[in-house]
Amino acid sequence: MSQLHFPFPIPLKRPSLHLRRLTMSFSSSSSSSSSSSPSPSTTHLKDDPVLDAQSLSLVLTYHDRTKHAFTSYARGPRGLDWANQPNPFRRYAPAPLLPLLHLPADDPSPGLDGPPYSSLFRSLPPPEPISKATVSRLFYDSLALSAWKTAGFSTWSLRVNPSSGNLHPTEAYLIAPGVESLSDSGFVAHYAPKEHSLEVRAALPSGFFPKFFPENSFLVGLSSIFWREAWKYGERAFRYCNHDVGHAIAAVAMAAAGLGWDVKLLDGLSHENVKRLMGLHVFPEFEIPSRPVKGKMVDIEFEHPDCALVVFPRGIGEFNVNYRELSSALSEFPRLEWKGKPNVLSKEHVCWDIIYRTAEAAKKPLTAGDRFSIDPFCESDSHSENSYKGFSAREVVRKRRSAVDMDGVTAMDRATFYQILLHCVPSGSGNGGKQKKQLALPYRALSWDAEVHAALFVHRVTGLPKGLYFLVRNEDHFEMLKKATRPDFEWVRPEGCPPSLPLYQLARGDCEQLAKQLSCHQDIAGDGCFSLGMVAHLEPVLSDKGPWMYPRLFWETGVLGQILYLEAHAVGISATGIGCFFDDPVHELLGLKGLNFQSLYHFTVGGPVLDKRIMSLPAYPGPKVDA
Repeated sequence: MSQLHFPFPIPLKRPSLHLRRLTMSFSSSSSSSSSSSPSPSTTHLKDDPVLDAQSLSLVLTYHDRTKHAFTSYARGPRGLDWANQPNPFRRYAPAPLLPLLHLPADDPSPGLDGPPYSSLFRSLPPPEPISKATVSRLFYDSLALSAWKTAGFSTWSLRVNPSSGNLHPTEAYLIAPGVESLSDSGFVAHYAPKEHSLEVRAALPSGFFPKFFPENSFLVGLSSIFWREAWKYGERAFRYCNHDVGHAIAAVAMAAAGLGWDVKLLDGLSHENVKRLMGLHVFPEFEIPSRPVKGKMVDIEFEHPDCALVVFPRGIGEFNVNYRELSSALSEFPRLEWKGKPNVLSKEHVCWDIIYRTAEAAKKPLTAGDRFSIDPFCESDSHSENSYKGFSAREVVRKRRSAVDMDGVTAMDRATFYQILLHCVPSGSGNGGKQKKQLALPYRALSWDAEVHAALFVHRVTGLPKGLYFLVRNEDHFEMLKKATRPDFEWVRPEGCPPSLPLYQLARGDCEQLAKQLSCHQDIAGDGCFSLGMVAHLEPVLSDKGPWMYPRLFWETGVLGQILYLEAHAVGISATGIGCFFDDPVHELLGLKGLNFQSLYHFTVGGPVLDKRIMSLPAYPGPKVDA
């Protein structure tokens, strides 16, 4: 093993041996990271400054309180209450059920598999018309089941969109004008992935879509059931739910791209607007207790409205969305005839009250002055197209899996590593060569400049020294990051790095054990080709825009994570998101102090270890399949 060049010691295997050192280090060098409120000079919030400052303080308190540390983990259940594991499938019986078309992976029909995966990052194909067939394909390739798994007496489903713990807190809605063979008029429908069907919840006023959106467009709404994730992860669940929203946004954007459709977040809308759009006002208001409590609380199974996405034909050009008028129209939606009653997911529940207080504090207001804009599609730069295995877009998105273990042997070549990272930067080859604006697929669905970077642990990349690297996804932050991190980091461009890829080597050395220790002692973080921690520009963004940006930063990490999943599969290996990591030790490693930059999500990419005890079954067994 080569001599380490890190200017700090690697944590030991037994954290108890170095707890005192770390505690002393944090108390002296990172004391500001435990501060629950910003200084008045950094608060530039809109609307009511007092209320916004209180909300910001609550959000930052949540973030600090839910950090994992070597001394203790964030609060959560001490064991899993299997008798009350939430049902992963929400239904709204007796709402009318509209079956969508099933598309078997072995269907020989030409063109059904869509374009090659890697081609989508260069340009979108001609737009398909909106029909039952294309709506079916959109959901089939984004939010549907991808397989059933069985081992022993257990059977469980997997989905196209990944989820922490495979718990799937994210629900989806289609809000559309009349679609041939589905509905003669506009409607709001809940997507039921187990049945691959739409539950029609309400009919839309006839003039709604023509007034606000261009022809051949529709909306996809996303919501979260916090209880599903909190059942396993306790207070940290709010973070994970928002990772999953980001995964779902990217999944929809990638599936839409295969149909020649573009996707954009309607981010001027308020929390209340999005709630009414999806009919989530039907849930009774959840009364938040003053402390964590256990008992029968059916109201805790409500759906928290996250966002609405507009899906439209690529190349349509600019169109305006009048958020103020749209908000006014949505205020009438509670008067529509809403059908169906949500099913109960568990008999008993545990309420981690801080999740729901934080969600309240992070609610987005209407920002009617925001301009809805569509940037031209920017292709991603290419470095090594032959790294891809020739899979179609459908093959990649539907066969993506989360690796449970990495083999500790598989290596990738440097060209493949650079190719993957080129699809991780937001601007592609646009924006004058500077990475900042989110112009490339799928980041263009988001409405803000990139705020998330990546600190990479390189383990097995042939032609690249092992060590710590940094991917700067918004180059306006470069000098700020250099100043915020350790002064003895090198910040040099690695050999052969493409000019359009802002990747920097910080320090050389074998960091497998370090990566494992920082990711809650999980071997998977050190046994892949590389792993990474996503570092977000946090407190200044929340102070400037508002505490409602807090979940959106997690969405951005989820979008980036989805691409890492897809890229790994496209080059023939695998990946896994890692939600469990020791927050402040990661910051100490990088030299970060305070809350300006925070690690929000970890990831690992490498050769998977397959469990031969687990049998795979089709996602949707047809008449010729014996399930």
